[in-house]
Amino acid sequence: MITLKLKKGAERRLKTGSLWIYSNEVDNQASPLKSFAPGDQAVVETAQGKSLGIATVNPGVLICARLVSTDVKIPLDKSLLVHRLNIALSLRKRIFSAPYYRLVYGESDYLPGLVVDRFGDYFSVQINTAGMEQVREAIIEALEQVFKPRGIVLRNDGASRSQEGLEQAIDVVSGEIPEFIELEENNTRFVTSLVQGQKTGWFYDHRENRRQMQNWVKDKRVLDVFCYAGAWGVQALTAGAKAVTCVDSSEWAVELAHENATLNNHDQQLESYQGNALEVLKALLAEQEKFDVVILDPPAFIKKQKDHKKGLEAYHHYNQLALRLLNRDGLLISASCSMHLKRQELMDVVRVAGRHIDRQLQVVYQGGQGVDHPVHPAMVETDYLKAVFARSL
Repeated sequence: MITLKLKKGAERRLKTGSLWIYSNEVDNQASPLKSFAPGDQAVVETAQGKSLGIATVNPGVLICARLVSTDVKIPLDKSLLVHRLNIALSLRKRIFSAPYYRLVYGESDYLPGLVVDRFGDYFSVQINTAGMEQVREAIIEALEQVFKPRGIVLRNDGASRSQEGLEQAIDVVSGEIPEFIELEENNTRFVTSLVQGQKTGWFYDHRENRRQMQNWVKDKRVLDVFCYAGAWGVQALTAGAKAVTCVDSSEWAVELAHENATLNNHDQQLESYQGNALEVLKALLAEQEKFDVVILDPPAFIKKQKDHKKGLEAYHHYNQLALRLLNRDGLLISASCSMHLKRQELMDVVRVAGRHIDRQLQVVYQGGQGVDHPVHPAMVETDYLKAVFARSL
């Protein structure tokens, strides 16, 4: 196996537990990056020749290598994949009574570049790096060996694949995937599509925050902005909300939210607006509508660090509109999945929104991602989800 030699001192982050190697940390004279093909596996060595493990390499991107094993005798293959899948499964089985969760969360499950969501006997998989793409067949075989699934779909249509120089596609690679599959979350039934839906088809990461939300909505009027398939809104209805208004730009998502409300015998209590969220919020304000709970769970407004200023402005704008729609003693649930937005920055967004309209706020709960999205202690990038529950006095 070819060697990837690091510059002097460049191993410090790896020794703290990080799995990433940046292109400017590689000794290009001793091991030219151009000599590697995307997806190659290499033994990583310090400048002094000490082996640190095996990494997958992609010479054309900033994160040019990702450590997959600290033992140079154990490469990334089906055997290692089966072992890591079983370790990941043991965590989820310890916490969840039903098989609906994120099974593999990339670096946090020591499988960098791989995401797997489980929907009972069906699996939705994202392969996001050239290294994982090289072992694509081994991933499928490992899933089949451990779970004997009824169907596996590769949702390889994310933007990260383009950055890695990989083609985008959606492929059913094992068994069959029905048009809609069922899942359960917080005593609420849902259907979604693993082929047409966003990302892997569902967003399990807010599960615990939605569970907390259910404590606040009984007999309340709820506004769910960026509702997607109704994960927040429908769970509010099953927890006793009087009425829920869902907002999303996707007609397909709004229809799915209604279907999920019907599935839980609450469709009569759900109304919806399909359109631009900003315009809908302004229209609701013009109509002098008021809600007891407003949920803001937008897509990532800050996808890259260079988007920070513009994205932060968007968070401010939406949160100020949301507070204007809130009754006195109402609850704002403000969330962010932007890795580049710090937790304190979201708190500041909520605080400034309150001061902007002269509202006193109490933060009554702060949440993050669920147990099936564990945080790698040496990689802050894995800790991305934030939720602030603020009571308006």
